Amino acid sequence: MEHLIPDAWFAARGLPTLLVVVAVSLAVLSKAADELVEAATDLALAIGLPKVIIGATILSLGTTAPECAVSVMGAIDGDGGLALGNAVGSVIFDTAVIFGGLCLVTQLPADRFILSRQGWVQFGSAALLAAACYLFYARDGDAAVLPGWFGVVLSLLLAAYLIVSVKWARQHKTQSHQPDPEPAELIDAVPNDGSGRKLITLLVLMFLALVVVLVSGRVVVASAVEVATRLAVPEHVIAATLVAFGTSLPELVVGIKAVQRGHGEILVGNVVGADILNILFVAGASAVGASLAGQPLELVGDGGQTQFLTLQLPMMLVALVYFRACIFRATRQGHFERWMGAPLLAIYVVGTLLQFV
Repeated sequence: MEHLIPDAWFAARGLPTLLVVVAVSLAVLSKAADELVEAATDLALAIGLPKVIIGATILSLGTTAPECAVSVMGAIDGDGGLALGNAVGSVIFDTAVIFGGLCLVTQLPADRFILSRQGWVQFGSAALLAAACYLFYARDGDAAVLPGWFGVVLSLLLAAYLIVSVKWARQHKTQSHQPDPEPAELIDAVPNDGSGRKLITLLVLMFLALVVVLVSGRVVVASAVEVATRLAVPEHVIAATLVAFGTSLPELVVGIKAVQRGHGEILVGNVVGADILNILFVAGASAVGASLAGQPLELVGDGGQTQFLTLQLPMMLVALVYFRACIFRATRQGHFERWMGAPLLAIYVVGTLLQFV
């Protein structure tokens, strides 16, 4: 990828041009991820995969594809701040901005069965990553890295989560005595034209969409690193704010469309699922990719920058602890109250300002 789009190209561009390149690349990345989700979903239906598996895995995996592409590219290129900052920043953005903002707009449902299970996985995976980062930092100081073996652990937990989530979905269907929803209901915010496209066409579309995701991910990484260098802003901060916003666009679009169509449960489920995957999938794949490429996934940036440890991880934990408290109350009454979204937005605004200060 570096030979196709060399770093020298980005270094030769002016700052306004780089900012435009980042914006356009993020838009392309988001659209390509949408196409990848749609093609993968149609393919799964065409080859007879159970509908519940499509809803439990493909949608969440698809909407986190941009985060994974950007973070893994950053990890392989040796930009640990970009990789980890994007993963953690996306959790913060999904929870505080997407859920918090849309919670203020409408009364969102709270499914006790799902939130009492996947909600704890959401919090537990984030706590595990934070604990590991602080332990590695306490042991190694400024030389601390997120090792490849820990990425393997996260990847194994991801596989276990996907298997268990399918089991939970089946149990939920049995307890609620509801028939399998139609595909459009499972992925309401992802269009399915129902045109009966042939398998070979779907495979080609998936391949093309994946190529676009990878190329645009490379452009986002290189542009963001160049912008951060010129503005003397730590990569962790750029990744946790601007890049995290861009790569979380699929979740934002899915959430808005779900609320508009009266399916708030899709928004809640996608936010929880995306948070889990940002930790287990994105951070795990980044650690493994960095290890295979011989590039350490550093927890402390150049010059001893510790924003990731002192601001971003605590900000993520505060948002998820508060969200956990909201879940406890909401599952008792069957819905989230609108006022619950305001503190989440406040956490994001204050935390973001602190990072730039």
